Amino acid sequence: MLIVVVRTLILYVVVIIALRLMGKREIGQLQPFELVVILMISELAAVPSENVGVPLLSGIIPILVLLSASMTFAYVSLKSERARDIICGKPSILIDRGKISEKELKRNCYNISDLLEELRLNNIPNIADVEFAILENNGQISVFPKAHKRPTIPEDFQITPPYEGLPLTIIMDGKLKKNYLEQSKKDIHWLNTQLNTQGIQRIEDVLIASLDSSGNLYVQAKENKKPTKVKNSVR
Repeated sequence: MLIVVVRTLILYVVVIIALRLMGKREIGQLQPFELVVILMISELAAVPSENVGVPLLSGIIPILVLLSASMTFAYVSLKSERARDIICGKPSILIDRGKISEKELKRNCYNISDLLEELRLNNIPNIADVEFAILENNGQISVFPKAHKRPTIPEDFQITPPYEGLPLTIIMDGKLKKNYLEQSKKDIHWLNTQLNTQGIQRIEDVLIASLDSSGNLYVQAKENKKPTKVKNSVR
């Protein structure tokens, strides 16, 4: 039993390393060859972990071979546009200038019901509002509504909104992130003052404290205390 546990853990670590080396994309964003590699890796890892009679290397070596092949394909497709088209395919325009392409639907085995469903998922219930719909290589659809149907943006009104940077999580689960506190150009005295205004005496009692680029500190204490947003007057 102990041997099975050890073998399983070793294969688990190997598979995790292999997937990490392949990148951080979600399953729905994988290219076809990457999805095939993942499916084969999971199958190869299952055999040695279930059958003690199968040498451990019989599972690890094929996984490493598949990983090498995947990384080679990824590198080749990165360097060569022609190879990328062969390995990954090309996007297909399902709706071109407001008109559905029946030829592309048939070529991709895509029916009208699937197309309408994807449009609804993109918050476009009316197909008449679509200018372009492109079926990407990963199976997702990019939808471009007609100009008079797209949401307005500040640029349409010649408005330049203020810059919004990423918020800094200064405290997480009762632990102070000193590097983020320094990056925000604040000190521990300022932080304690802000927490005291919320009736919080210790950093350990904070579930999360996040500071945005406008100087607003969001604090949520532990023990089901209500989160509070504090306006920072010291910049």
